Amino acid sequence: MLILLFYRLSFRLAYIFSYNLFQFCGHTWILANNIARFLTFGKDALADTFYSVGFVMSLCQLLSILELLHIADGIEKARLLPRFVQVMEKNILLIMVILLEEFQSKPVVFAQLFLWNILDLLRYPHELLCVMDTPSIAMLWIRYTLWIPIYILTVAIEGFTIYQVLLHVEPTAADSSPLKATLSTHIHLPFLLMVYLPFLALGASVTVWQLLKERHHQLGKWNKKMKRK
Repeated sequence: MLILLFYRLSFRLAYIFSYNLFQFCGHTWILANNIARFLTFGKDALADTFYSVGFVMSLCQLLSILELLHIADGIEKARLLPRFVQVMEKNILLIMVILLEEFQSKPVVFAQLFLWNILDLLRYPHELLCVMDTPSIAMLWIRYTLWIPIYILTVAIEGFTIYQVLLHVEPTAADSSPLKATLSTHIHLPFLLMVYLPFLALGASVTVWQLLKERHHQLGKWNKKMKRK
């Protein structure tokens, strides 16, 4: 029985470590690719940024849905609601960009991918250190303090991206014939995006509130741990 329990714990530990390591390596590759391309080709690199890193980004974001199961199952200790909002807002926006191929070359897509990678590269190293039971106060501060303003900036860029999509798809919808407008998803997309914007703002506000509570809890727990030593 004890051997089975040990095996189960070891498997869960190996799994969550491998998952966080995969996400860290994936986002490191995407960020390095974007920076290298921008330094090499300048503004011309913005046009096909999504073409060069879109598959890896899509894979990382698709797998991030597993994090909701990690939290629900107790493998990862975190608040479910803010993680749910973060995962869903990224995946919804990413699906929209994938469907609108002609929008993928916009500079705002490059900015969005860049900020998403920064966010994840500030989070996954902390998660890896926690799995190895070697937490760092520097990574803890980055994860629960520096991460929050960058997240707010990321949500602002997400809102701007949606605004840019609205400007992009509305002429398409206006030029469609009545029959095509009824059948085309483009005619519904502007309305859906305008409805989604308030939900994005509300979800981000709740997420920031939850993150601030989590920050207070995590830093308070670290301070108590240091006082005992």
